[in-house]
Amino acid sequence: MNQLQLSKNRLLAILFLFTLILTPLHSTETPTTVNASIDHADLEQQIHDILADERLDGAIGSVSVRDAESGEIILDRLGDIRLKTASNMKLLTAAAAAALHTLGPDYTFKTEILTDGKIVGNVLKGNLYLKGKGDPTLLKDDFDKMAAFLKSNHIKTIQGNIIADESWYNSVRLSEDMIWNDESYYYGAQISALTASPDTDYDAGTVIVETTPTQAGQPADIKLSPETSYPTVINKTKTIESGTRSISVSREHGSNNIVVEGSIPVDSSTARSWVTLWEPTGYALDLFKKSLVQSGVHVKQHQGDYGETPADAEVLFTKESMPLSELLVPFMKLSNNTIAETLVKEMGRVVHHDGSWEKGLEVLEDYVSIRG
Repeated sequence: MNQLQLSKNRLLAILFLFTLILTPLHSTETPTTVNASIDHADLEQQIHDILADERLDGAIGSVSVRDAESGEIILDRLGDIRLKTASNMKLLTAAAAAALHTLGPDYTFKTEILTDGKIVGNVLKGNLYLKGKGDPTLLKDDFDKMAAFLKSNHIKTIQGNIIADESWYNSVRLSEDMIWNDESYYYGAQISALTASPDTDYDAGTVIVETTPTQAGQPADIKLSPETSYPTVINKTKTIESGTRSISVSREHGSNNIVVEGSIPVDSSTARSWVTLWEPTGYALDLFKKSLVQSGVHVKQHQGDYGETPADAEVLFTKESMPLSELLVPFMKLSNNTIAETLVKEMGRVVHHDGSWEKGLEVLEDYVSIRG
């Protein structure tokens, strides 16, 4: 799905709430809004004006608005056209209050640090487990705080392994309608119960690729934010004396090889692109291990591992996300696909003890049918 399709479908979805976002994600432009108290008699003209915006040239706009109480159709413009639902589904998971009803506005996602060993002096004799429970908002700073907590509790050495536990959700990473062409873009990120975000847009499972010009004739300088050694960057760029910046960033399917290609003028600003990672659990694990090293906690077994936390493991630290009521702001305002996908799995986990989309959709369907 290209950027135009995303902007168009997000527009149509938010029209139901009379709040309109016309700008692409990560844009600094001021969004256009529709007054929520709009009169029905003026509604058609207002929506006509919105859909006439030149930024939607070439797009097909399908709008159907019903009265919330009676179900009466107030406005229908090509309402039977079969378009991809895209962001309209977010209204069911959030604006229609399925997630709020099921999980509650104060619901938080938790990430735990546990051990199956004992702390003897300054040494943790045993494994350390990083257990994710779906939080899509984990930042590098959060891993730093986890590591700082361990250091403040006088743990200077870990003799065991660092194990990532993603078992809160099942291992299906992508929904069935996600096509390969979209996999490397931020809106097609893989879903894991243990993941990380590069910034407060919370595009979990992605890393920001920053491409900066050097000297003419030389490859550009490429950095990852946050700094991580989990992916491999393949630099096929060239700095040019002048001209148009044409940098493309993609990830090879089935791997974490990030390919950066194209040219960038010497006087150009840094180009930034969000790219997804294959198996983002390893991304979170890598960031946590780096935080441990940076905080001065020595890990004797440097390799990371994956597995389930023993039932009798001791919880050393719990990090809680912002409450769901606050998470809805970046979710809806930025039309964040990853948060939407995560909420569906979380509803399945909470209601059916099964962190899958199948069980999450059952919860969603039950909610809609009860109120239908």
